[in-house]
Amino acid sequence: MTSTALRAPGRSLFTLLTAVAAAAALTACGGDKGEKASQTAAKVNKEEITVHQINFVLQRQPGLKPEQAEAASKQVLERLIDQELAVQKAQEQKLDRDPRVVQQIEAAKREIIARAYIERVGESVAKPTNEEIAKYYAEKPALFKERRIYSLQEIQIEAKPEQFEAVTGKLKAAKSLNEFVEFLKANDIRFAGNQAVRAAEQLPLNSLDAIAQMKDGESRVSQSPQGLTVLVLNGSRSQPVDEAAARPAIEAFLLNQRKAEAVQKDIKALRDSSKIEYVGKFVGGPGAAASAPAPAPAIAPAPAASGLDAATISKGMGLK
Repeated sequence: MTSTALRAPGRSLFTLLTAVAAAAALTACGGDKGEKASQTAAKVNKEEITVHQINFVLQRQPGLKPEQAEAASKQVLERLIDQELAVQKAQEQKLDRDPRVVQQIEAAKREIIARAYIERVGESVAKPTNEEIAKYYAEKPALFKERRIYSLQEIQIEAKPEQFEAVTGKLKAAKSLNEFVEFLKANDIRFAGNQAVRAAEQLPLNSLDAIAQMKDGESRVSQSPQGLTVLVLNGSRSQPVDEAAARPAIEAFLLNQRKAEAVQKDIKALRDSSKIEYVGKFVGGPGAAASAPAPAPAIAPAPAASGLDAATISKGMGLK
């Protein structure tokens, strides 16, 4: 099971936004006449670009430091000016009335509104207790107490079912991985390999326990859509994480999980209480027999434990 921990805005970002707003307000003051500070950062023809617009962009760029406030705000302002010029020219050419553009605007609007509702549902979820966090820590030794850094090698093999026995048999009999690879080449069996060094939290959680049981040099074989996947543990080293260090990540993970469950439950209730009719070619389809999947939750469902594809191994709990 993969997870994507929700991260609250850091103190540094809050400080940054405050500094940007203050700097812009002071710059816009009209001398010593006591007039109210303007929130306008620039004027492009007859349109204004405001400090609020700059702050909105900065909020979507985490990691900025307070000392970067002035430079970052100026860069954002220049981009907003370019954007405003393009918008004005597009409106002049009536591109905002183009059916394709209107459709994209409406789709974006629906997505934003639906996402706002989903976030509102998630806000009602209670944070996990200290006991729940401690329980999760104790139940996942491979992720914490017995955490390891793994050097893994994966080989994706395009094989037919009738070739499975020969391939797996050779893997067991081979004295080295190179010998096994030469066997694949000699028999014109197509394959692709990759290597990676990954910490426990960077692996799919639903396959971590199986990998944690492997010894250095051991390999495992599983079926894949293309044929077979061979996973080899070249080596590993112990690097445990104590409960205090793991607590923030566990809390965020469990909270995300609860939010996902709350959203799925809410959408199911909405479906059950609404009248949904399928029309035309969609009548009798999969969606008519069962509820369609809920919108993407805050965390993704667990992927199949098929190996070390980039999309899978890049989503860990965020432990350092």
